[in-house]
Amino acid sequence: MKAVFLDRDGTINREVDVLQDVRQLRLLPGAAQAIKKLNQSQYLVVVITNQPVIARGWLTEKEVDHIHDVLIRRLAKRGAKIDATYYCPHHPNANLKKYRVRCRCRKPGIGMIEKAVRELGINLRASWVIGDSGRDVATGKRAGSKTILVATGYGGKDIDCGAQPDFVARNLLAAVRIIKQHAK
Repeated sequence: MKAVFLDRDGTINREVDVLQDVRQLRLLPGAAQAIKKLNQSQYLVVVITNQPVIARGWLTEKEVDHIHDVLIRRLAKRGAKIDATYYCPHHPNANLKKYRVRCRCRKPGIGMIEKAVRELGINLRASWVIGDSGRDVATGKRAGSKTILVATGYGGKDIDCGAQPDFVARNLLAAVRIIKQHAK
């Protein structure tokens, strides 16, 4: 199976710095259409997202799950399907001790991708990672997948992980066009 791993905030939905309430959740223009095109192209669509709001004690895992449920329902209403969602609740400077760890799942680590590979049988060489940050690009590079940096959200201006994306796209829909061109 091939997959497209998507960052959440700034890639699928509007970046609000720290999404803490489902009322802040707004799909980016064209995001549902892009995901629907991936579904039609036989790609699994997997969300991978760092969620330090859990480590900080601002949201529980159950509340983050609720936000993901709402996101999935909103996309489904537009004919788009998310096949799996993975998040990292950890942060090395967490307020909550149980989440204060250096883990493999926090991007740019590849623990979430490794878990998806095990659970879904994904071929990383045939897969893509799309996100709005240098951290997302570095994650994709470490996983051995092709990467696309989208100009939405942070647009790669947040951090420098020393990784250059394979492609840069205006938004998720433009990124999917790049994937479709390279699939031919």
